[in-house]
Amino acid sequence: MRKIVLTMSVSVDGYFEGPHHDIDWHLVDDELHDHFNHELKTMGAFLSGRITYELMAAFWPYADNDPANAGPVAEFAGIWRDMPKIVYSRTLQHAEWNTTIAREIVVADVLALKAGPGGDLALGGADVAATFLEHDLIDEYRIYVHPVLLGQGRHLFQRSDVLRDLSLLETRAFGNGVVLLRYASAVGTGHAES
Repeated sequence: MRKIVLTMSVSVDGYFEGPHHDIDWHLVDDELHDHFNHELKTMGAFLSGRITYELMAAFWPYADNDPANAGPVAEFAGIWRDMPKIVYSRTLQHAEWNTTIAREIVVADVLALKAGPGGDLALGGADVAATFLEHDLIDEYRIYVHPVLLGQGRHLFQRSDVLRDLSLLETRAFGNGVVLLRYASAVGTGHAES
């Protein structure tokens, strides 16, 4: 069965975006981008919400047309274009680039998707991730901690009354100071805090 893998970047203090939805503090150099490409090109699909999809669709379809984006950026443009994508949105009316729009996150549909053939499923976007987490649908977490304290913004994980146990699979430090924390979900172990 395919895994759903949450892949997100956060600051040391746990924010995935700054106070004005900014992510320009992400330290993505060639080494880290090569790593992302290696991991993501084997996925079976990208799953995201509307905001994440629109941010990606505004840049990646044509990123490799710009000679300044040679190397891993140009490579990821092709990966993104070709990868099947599911965007969860009640408002998005049209999507291109091999994208299917799903109006709701239906647990039975997600489980059927996991049971299908192909590579694992890359989940991105905090709001969609919160719903997947609520339904214990996330199998693995790949959290990239960037060496910055933002002080404010939006936290990746929102408050919850459920404690979830995770198992450490891997850590990796990159030359730019970013650290990968990779965890497996202990599915079915979520329980209310006392």
